[in-house]
Amino acid sequence: MTPPATDASALDLPSAESTSREVDGVELHVVAAGDPADPLVVLLHGFPEFWYGWRGQIGPLVDAGYRVLVPDQRGYGRSERPDGVRPYRRRELVRDVVGLVGTEGRESAHVVGHDWGAVVAWDLACRRPELVDRLAVVNVPHPVAFRRTLRSNPEQFRRSWYVLLFQLPWLPERLAARDDFALWARMLREDARPGAFTTADLERYRATWRRAGAPTAMLNWYRALIRYPDDPPRERVAVPTLLLWGEADRALVPELARRSLDYCETGRLERFPAATHWVHHEQPDRVTELLVEHLGGRAVGE
Repeated sequence: MTPPATDASALDLPSAESTSREVDGVELHVVAAGDPADPLVVLLHGFPEFWYGWRGQIGPLVDAGYRVLVPDQRGYGRSERPDGVRPYRRRELVRDVVGLVGTEGRESAHVVGHDWGAVVAWDLACRRPELVDRLAVVNVPHPVAFRRTLRSNPEQFRRSWYVLLFQLPWLPERLAARDDFALWARMLREDARPGAFTTADLERYRATWRRAGAPTAMLNWYRALIRYPDDPPRERVAVPTLLLWGEADRALVPELARRSLDYCETGRLERFPAATHWVHHEQPDRVTELLVEHLGGRAVGE
C-alpha cells in the first residue's frame, strides 16, 4: 500500500512545493505556493493537524493573488521536534513565524491561524505587531478574553478539562496511540460536521502522528502553556483583525468571540451558527471568501 502523501504532492496545485526552512534553529517543513512576488500570507495550523489542514484555502488564495506559506509547525508533521517542553513556549513559536517570513525576504505578512495556530497568531500580533499586515483567526479567542472567561464561567472551565489531562506524563501519548490513533481520529470525525474529514484525510493525519516523537511534541505545546506562562508585552491588537467563529464548537463557549473583539482596535466578527471548531473544513469556500475580502485580494473566481 502506498503511504499517503503528507507533502505538497497532496495538492493538485502546480505552483505548490515542499520546502525546508531553518528558522530559530529548527528545521520546518513548509508548503509554499504562488508567485514569490505576490503579497505574503502565512497559514498556521492547530492541534492535531499539520499543513494539510489548510488545503481548502491554499489554491484559492493563490488564485486571489497571494504567495502562501503553510508550515508544519515545530513538533508537527515533517518538521523538527525539539526535545523537552521548554522549546514549545509561545515566544519560541512566534519566533518561528518571524523567521519564516524572513526566509521570503519580507518584513511583514498577513497571518491566519486556527486553533493553536490562532494562539500563535494572536501572540504574534501582540508581541510583534510590525510583522503582521492583517490578522485572521479561526475559533480561538484572544488570550486575555479566554483567561478571564475561564475564571468566571464554570462551563468554559468544564470544557477545558482536557488541557489538565495533557499535563500528565506519558499517559496522554499512550491513550492517543492506541488502535492507531483511534482517539484523535474520532475527535476529528465526531467533533466536526459529517463529511468534513474523509477516510483519506484521516489516514494522512495518522501518517504524521505515527512519526517518532510526534505525539509528545504536539502535546508539549499544551504543557509549555501551563509550565512557562509567557504573555506578550501588550494586550491590544492594533492590526485589522477578522475573527471567524463556528458557534457549535464543543471546547469554547460562544461568548468568547464577542469578548475577543474588545481587545482589537479594528475587529470584525463573522459567526457560523451551524459550524463547529473545524469551520474552515466544513465551509471552506465561505471561509476563503471572507479571508480574501479581509486581506484585500482579488475576489475568488475573478
